Amino acid sequence: MRILLVEDEALLRSQLRTGLQAAGYTVDEADNGVDAHHLGQHSAFDAVVLDLGLPRLDGLTVLHRWRESGLTMPVLILTARDSWTDKVSGIDAGADDYLTKPFHMEELLARLRALIRRAHGQASAVLRCGPVALDTRSGRVSADGLPVELTAHEYKVLAYLMHHPGRVVSRSELVEHIYAQDFDRDSNTIEVFVARLRRKLPGDVIETVRGLGYRLAPHAS
Repeated sequence: MRILLVEDEALLRSQLRTGLQAAGYTVDEADNGVDAHHLGQHSAFDAVVLDLGLPRLDGLTVLHRWRESGLTMPVLILTARDSWTDKVSGIDAGADDYLTKPFHMEELLARLRALIRRAHGQASAVLRCGPVALDTRSGRVSADGLPVELTAHEYKVLAYLMHHPGRVVSRSELVEHIYAQDFDRDSNTIEVFVARLRRKLPGDVIETVRGLGYRLAPHAS
């Protein structure tokens, strides 16, 4: 899952990036509102962590513009402003959740997981497809109750498919959501990751839809 991290304080941004990447997310960054707005408009993100006190363009304005242009990705606001009026302004601008600084990384990750699940109609922290289970809290994957060891990129591909059960996902969409913007992207590697996943998971879980992409079979067994 790909996250846009918007924070102008370099140290905090670095800490957040490290924590998000350790949790299995792909992270793109911006340290000002203008760049954040541009990235949000032109790239696909599964969620945004957005500071309000940004240079060049404040976070509320960025959020307003995204929502006015029809962008619906979940947005978690980070801010040092803790008055209830600021929180109301953030929610009214289109934020999905609000976290006041200082905060614990574990809480941010929990809120982010919940936002992404809800955005895809998932209620539980454990995603299931037939015999396959993926715990979004721990990053653990199992099949028929037995642990499955995955590489970071295999996990990212599976997690994205697990968040979209039954929907055909193209290779280009997977590339957009598992690689950061500055990564040397190659859609052919998606075939490699899917092939590896099929060797580790029950064979009928990931279907190939010829000419379109891949689909996680919701009733696989």
